[in-house]
Amino acid sequence: MMQSKTLPDQTGSNSSQPTGEDVASLAKKAFNRRAFMRSSVLAGAVMTGAGVLESIPSALAQPGKGNLTRGDAAILSWLAAAEIIESDLWLQYQELAGTQDNEVAQIASQQIPDYPATATGGSPAFSNAVAQLDQDMPQYIHDNTEDELSHETFINAFLVSKGHDPINLDKFRRLPSSKATGANQVGRLTNLMQLTVDTTWWTRYRSSTGNPDLGDTFPPAIPSLAVNQHTGIPRTDNDLNDPVFLQAIANTAGFHFATIEQGGTTLYPAMAQRANHPEVLRILISIGPTETMHFQTWQDKAGNAPARTAVDPVTGVKVTFPDLNSGPFPSGFTLEDFQTNLIMPEPCPFISPSLPRCSVIRPTETKNIAKGVVKFLTDMGLFAGQSPAFFALLQDLAEDADAAHR
Repeated sequence: MMQSKTLPDQTGSNSSQPTGEDVASLAKKAFNRRAFMRSSVLAGAVMTGAGVLESIPSALAQPGKGNLTRGDAAILSWLAAAEIIESDLWLQYQELAGTQDNEVAQIASQQIPDYPATATGGSPAFSNAVAQLDQDMPQYIHDNTEDELSHETFINAFLVSKGHDPINLDKFRRLPSSKATGANQVGRLTNLMQLTVDTTWWTRYRSSTGNPDLGDTFPPAIPSLAVNQHTGIPRTDNDLNDPVFLQAIANTAGFHFATIEQGGTTLYPAMAQRANHPEVLRILISIGPTETMHFQTWQDKAGNAPARTAVDPVTGVKVTFPDLNSGPFPSGFTLEDFQTNLIMPEPCPFISPSLPRCSVIRPTETKNIAKGVVKFLTDMGLFAGQSPAFFALLQDLAEDADAAHR
């Protein structure tokens, strides 16, 4: 494992920001026993966005309070990979339905090879369908995307400041983009056109009697999204022709937004229980609540999804978005478990059923949390078409993070 060190600038000073050359040099070295699997990913010009790293305050590049443990480095490496994946999917939503200024595009262009630095202009028809969930959706999509880009950049930069390798997944940006007007034609890490969306978070956070940490299970809010494959973005402009199907795509996106962000809401407090270095803990408990802010926003907007039943004209798959306030409800569940304006976490059993109920994030069980996230994202279809090497790398990073302990 590399030792924490100060990165010199081009003049030989020991107090400046890391340069692109410094980052590339660090990336050629290993930080754990499985690094040989990663060498092809981390070698060379590891971060296309090295210019972003050059703006890190010099204080961040100092050794600070000591070296990171192997576990702390593994936790941050896994989270950097997760944030890169999250940025990739959010950029696809931003291009088509986000606010079309150049801010996000310029940030992304510094981090992703060949990514255009100007906004695409979006897909007005798709953006209008998404706005049926809330008129502010374009701005929320824009800001969520910017947040995730900032998370990946910061975590990688922090790793570099402590003498560790940043994480880079550019080698795997090979999945196709949407061909709809407004989508950049660049390689992707994620696939938003073959989604199977788990919406059990809806009832999990509204239940006052169950907690997944205690073994409880919950029905999905939208059962038809949990089976077959659904697109969360228009695949081509042909998907814009039928307004009923177009609204179903927008509704799928709305529920997918919350599904992704509730995962981050759980991941950060779960990983925080394994952290050792105080700055690593500070990072986890500071970024984690922003993921919760995202989730709270998106579950509120998902509740506004217009009731629709549509059939995909390409695949023949049917999807139904019911009025969640009307029922019928699954056995054992009532209106209170589905009511769309009940977006605050209901107090539920926590730690032990013998203790009083408490309003908490759930789950926060830390055992195998990283590997669980890999399975969750894979089962969602988010990586449909990715290479075996991609899955091997994610599993490797997750295993290292799950092995971290105090």
